[in-house]
Amino acid sequence: MATLFFLLGFNYGSWATRLPALKAQLDLGPAQVGFLLLASGIGAVFSFPVTATLLRRLGAQRCCWLAAAAMPALLVLLGFAPSYPFALAVMVMEGVAAACLNVAMNAQGVEVEVERGRPIMSRLHAVFSLGGLAAALFSALMIRVLPSLALHFVASAVLMWTMLAWAAPRLLPQSPEPPATPRKRFSLPSGAALWLGLAALAGTVVEGSMSDWTALYLKERTGASEQAAALGLAAFTVTMFCARWLGDGWRARWGSAYLLKTGGSVAGVGLAVGLLLGGFWPGLVAFALVGLGVAAVSPCVYIAGAKQGPVALAAVTTTGAVGALLGPPLIGFVAHASHLGWGLAVVAGAALLIATAARRIAW
Repeated sequence: MATLFFLLGFNYGSWATRLPALKAQLDLGPAQVGFLLLASGIGAVFSFPVTATLLRRLGAQRCCWLAAAAMPALLVLLGFAPSYPFALAVMVMEGVAAACLNVAMNAQGVEVEVERGRPIMSRLHAVFSLGGLAAALFSALMIRVLPSLALHFVASAVLMWTMLAWAAPRLLPQSPEPPATPRKRFSLPSGAALWLGLAALAGTVVEGSMSDWTALYLKERTGASEQAAALGLAAFTVTMFCARWLGDGWRARWGSAYLLKTGGSVAGVGLAVGLLLGGFWPGLVAFALVGLGVAAVSPCVYIAGAKQGPVALAAVTTTGAVGALLGPPLIGFVAHASHLGWGLAVVAGAALLIATAARRIAW
């Protein structure tokens, strides 16, 4: 099961770290890169009805197989993309496949957790971060020995298919029953549910933007080489991995409110200071602080949402998806109007919003 979380993180990291090369290959501006990321977010948000249908008809195990097999193929297509419209279409399908795998593997993860009788979800999400780190380091290596973007993505795809071949026989054969849909009219979230949703929105804005824009920031604003720029995502993911690996123990000791208030402040202030100082090393340290600060957001808000009922949980999941959809493109549009430093300042503000929301949630 952990292999699939690693695979999904590796997939994200593979194309995110090569955005500078893809931008140059297709001759794109910052706004066009924003629309490219928006295409992936649109695919993810609008995949939910499709994913629900596939889970009911095929089960989580087969959904994992299909989605995990499709993503490497889409990565190869992106590497050979002959035009911007073609790349947009591939990114929409990439968003659908990634969202399908995300839902299906988490469904299997919940079942494993129930069977074992102890929490494991935080560590599974830590393995996702480890996959992103591995992709960033692999990208830095491939840029050095194999500059071709297409061949890099082919090599990444082969590795991902190998992971799937190892993981597929080890998935649970039975998938959990989908939760019943509450038979009541839809109502807008309020109170704690609203603040939980806001924290989820801000958290996904920060995570998505860091994954998509760190390499471009280091290359364009600090003058780093493409190989060095790939280390921005590595700095972010390594601290996020460590924090998520230890996150269950931290939450038991200090509580969700403390983790989000402190983490959001560390991420927001750290990134703001790094942007003000400028340069490669301040940027690298700032990205590491962001990874450390926002690592606990997703586990904490989803657990709290589930405890407060279906309206709160719906608010968390929906606003989280919207944040993942709108955050990275928003950075591109701000960068187009000014520069990428101001774009990432929006991310710093989102991190501080997490700390603010955490103070209003009745944990």
